[in-house]
Amino acid sequence: MLEKEGFEKKEFTDLADIYIINTCSVTDNADKECRHLVRRIQRKSPESLVVITGCYAQLKPTEIADIPGVDLVLGASEKFNIGHHLKELTKGDSTKICSCDIETINGFNASYSINDRTRSFLKVQDGCDYNCSFCTIPMARGKSRSDSIENVVKNVNELTAKGIKEIVLTGVNLGDFGKSAGAGQKDERSFFELIRVLDALPVQRYRISSIEPNLLTNQIIEWVANSDKFMPHFHIPLQSGSNKILGLMRRRYNRELYQEKVQHIKTRMPHCAIGVDVIVGFPGEQEEDFKETYDFLHTLDISYLHVFTYSERDNTRALAIEPVVPAHVRNERNKALRNLSFMKMQYFTQLHAGQVRKVLFEGFDKHGMMEGYTDNYIKISSPHRAEWVNQIIDWTL
Repeated sequence: MLEKEGFEKKEFTDLADIYIINTCSVTDNADKECRHLVRRIQRKSPESLVVITGCYAQLKPTEIADIPGVDLVLGASEKFNIGHHLKELTKGDSTKICSCDIETINGFNASYSINDRTRSFLKVQDGCDYNCSFCTIPMARGKSRSDSIENVVKNVNELTAKGIKEIVLTGVNLGDFGKSAGAGQKDERSFFELIRVLDALPVQRYRISSIEPNLLTNQIIEWVANSDKFMPHFHIPLQSGSNKILGLMRRRYNRELYQEKVQHIKTRMPHCAIGVDVIVGFPGEQEEDFKETYDFLHTLDISYLHVFTYSERDNTRALAIEPVVPAHVRNERNKALRNLSFMKMQYFTQLHAGQVRKVLFEGFDKHGMMEGYTDNYIKISSPHRAEWVNQIIDWTL
């Protein structure tokens, strides 16, 4: 949007007139990182304008406005009017806050990334109607709403025209696709209907980003198993392997359902990569609950873990749950699961040794090396070859 208005994008390490920080607020670290970045900018370029947007900006605009050096705070809807706000901004004025009540947001704004000419992340859904006890996302992003299938198709065609070989479908609660902006009503155009339509387009690769286990239907699994375009790779949040903790988290499934989904996927696609999100140190998580999670993940036929250490978030139900897990215990549990993740990925990779799989190589030259991913998400490194950039190569593992 800003490039269309005549702005030129610079690297963060360069001097710029305006710095825009798009924030997360899932963990406390994201808030701290925002403050750290503002201080860096102040030291490097004190006359530059600093704009903060994203989830942290929607949740705590006045807290951000109090950070020295911040000129403009844009909430969930106002970030799409950033060009207008920048024209009215002068360094030295008091910090301007442009936010809104999250309940009033009902529009959907489509977007996709084009920084990497190989792969693009295409947003097709936003917001969430779930109310997990640890999560601030519904307060930061609003109710679940989706793009139209017609507009998704238009964006996919634009991306393929730019030479993009792989499109990753993303959303806050991707499997909830089908709720039209503002209406809040699910129509017949579900996520399954979307992938059926997209499969017919001249795209070489799709990936489905994180999708809730209760929304990952057997229809979707079967479609991916039979598709040449949807990669054999799922990322399915678990959060805990203890039904007790899942209940405290207000998740919408139990470990038995999760296990069924993994088993169905691996029965249909033994080569499929499965990634898992897990939270450690949630209030009430006793040692036996963590052991239940660890043992459950150890026995599951999964490929890797994304491990999050629980951090307290304002205005969430989890704050009332006891006992609170000490910070050093949370960190120990995080380390244990990260070690398990490393072993899982090593084992998954070794299972495919000697196989020929298709790798899409990326354009980045890292000290004479290039990287890419197999269809089933095994990372490959190779000496850089310009003719392989954005090409799908048969690779013997």
